[in-house]
Amino acid sequence: MMARRLAWCGAALLAALAGLAGCNGLSRSPSDRPESARDFPRADRPVAPIISTRWSTEQERDRVNEAEDIMNRAGIGPGMTVADIGAGEGYYTVRAARRVGPTGRVLGQDIIAEVIDQLGQRVTRENWDNVSVKLGTPDDPRLPAASFDRVLMVHMYHEITEPYAFLWRLYPALKPDGEVIVVDMDRQTEQHGTPPALLRCEFAAVGFQFVGLEARTAAAGYLARFKPGPRRVAPGEITPCRLARKPAR
Repeated sequence: MMARRLAWCGAALLAALAGLAGCNGLSRSPSDRPESARDFPRADRPVAPIISTRWSTEQERDRVNEAEDIMNRAGIGPGMTVADIGAGEGYYTVRAARRVGPTGRVLGQDIIAEVIDQLGQRVTRENWDNVSVKLGTPDDPRLPAASFDRVLMVHMYHEITEPYAFLWRLYPALKPDGEVIVVDMDRQTEQHGTPPALLRCEFAAVGFQFVGLEARTAAAGYLARFKPGPRRVAPGEITPCRLARKPAR
């Protein structure tokens, strides 16, 4: 799908990588994980490899009203503060900036330095005065605390190698009534999707509350909403979710 993050297992075709143990997120040794993630459980599921930095052209996506549909469903409006996680070339970043207007703010975040540099150049070239950009890491979005009304994660969740560390560090970035909006496909993670039950489990493991799910968006797949729960679960108390799999034939 809209793969826009660092190629943890190399930028190769999914079919060529499916059988490699190093790309499934299950067979890595502790030394393969960032030191900053080692207090958290490892994801008990494959991680989708990165095969592209572009989902489709912006014109094609606008033709189906993708960004407007997602922002309408997410309740994004004037004056809000929005983070676009895995911003890539900035499709949602600039459209969210237009939606929130001069009294709002948008942060475009990605973990690839070259992508952030290019997005920064676009922001400057197109004079988006209400946009800033941020370089994150695979286990930390590096967002300022208590800052965001909405955090968008569009077709990228299945590519996060350290979901528990990542979500744990994302949790404080939301305002009290803020929400995380996840758009993804209902299929296995190695097929560039996330089963909704797995998504809900991983968010809940960190302390998020499930708000709701809508199917058949203009961006394809489903849209799920989460908000901070009563407390953020301590890293040592997080129970990793098990991904149910069909037996191989």
